[in-house]
Amino acid sequence: MEEKLESQEVETTEVVEETVETTEIVEADEKAGKRQRSRKKRVIEPKEEKPQSEWIEKVVQVSRVTKVVKGGKKLSFRAVVVVGNQKGQVGVGCAKAAEVIIAIQKAIADGRKNLVTVPIFKTTIPHPIVGRSGAGEVMLRPASQGTGIIAGGAVRLVLELAGYENILCKSLGSKSPLNATNATLDALRKLTPFSEIAKKRGKTISEILN
Repeated sequence: MEEKLESQEVETTEVVEETVETTEIVEADEKAGKRQRSRKKRVIEPKEEKPQSEWIEKVVQVSRVTKVVKGGKKLSFRAVVVVGNQKGQVGVGCAKAAEVIIAIQKAIADGRKNLVTVPIFKTTIPHPIVGRSGAGEVMLRPASQGTGIIAGGAVRLVLELAGYENILCKSLGSKSPLNATNATLDALRKLTPFSEIAKKRGKTISEILN
């Protein structure tokens, strides 16, 4: 009888140990499940692309300027910037500031204030023209398809941002970039489209072109 009781006690202890192990495993699984639930899934939101502006700004020149004042010399920077949308609108801005970045920003704002709408006839200008600004003088002539922009650095930037693709240009006066850009802008202001000439003469555009 005693041996039977001992064997029953051993079996009961083994069963108790098994139940304890199973409860520990279940508790561990529950904790792991809670941890997984507590972790929030990171959702990667697509970045919103900022709409690109149609206006293009190009710096023509940044020069250092000294001004003599009562206490000595005051250093500053002058920036010349061309602003355009390549669709018939272009402007030239000039500004001074103590820092280069601020001077460029002010020049861009000045260029957008002084925009000029220019006529474009088959990727070129409608007729030859000469523009002047100070000692600068620039001559523009229309060109056939495939010629490209034949012009110097400062003048080329103005014509590219205006939207011309084929044009001939020659700088006849001062080599200063500011004078050259202003002379080019003066020439583009003087251009008259064929529609205005046709209205003045009382004819159609096809009759004038023939």
